[in-house]
Amino acid sequence: MAAMSDEARDEFLAEAKVAVLATSAENGPPLAVPVWFEWVGGRARFFTGTDSPKMKRIARDPNVSLLVANPAGEPEAWVLIQGATEVSEDGAFDLAERLAHRYWDMSDAGHIETVEGWRAGASTLRLLEIVPSRIRSSG
Repeated sequence: MAAMSDEARDEFLAEAKVAVLATSAENGPPLAVPVWFEWVGGRARFFTGTDSPKMKRIARDPNVSLLVANPAGEPEAWVLIQGATEVSEDGAFDLAERLAHRYWDMSDAGHIETVEGWRAGASTLRLLEIVPSRIRSSG
């Protein structure tokens, strides 16, 4: 399969897809977890809590990989973003709320309650942004 054009890649990453974030474990193989994300200005952005295991791994080693792929049953297509993660206290809740509306049905009372919990604990959220050093794709 051929690599995607920059335009096709940006369109692919603009869709609501769950990504897989791989971070370095202290000892052992990389650890991969699903994350919500947005693609803005050539960077992938996501959020987490200050006490989350992925935050601790990123603080130790900011180099990560983020894989976004079509689900089974759709034509094969994927984007792999590799780079260093920048962490910011600013904008984390705004991103979390925006992503909740993108990924969830916000008429669900449980989802609204979760977002309100994030709002109440906004000081413990961090915005993480991957500064790509390499982007590969196929599709």
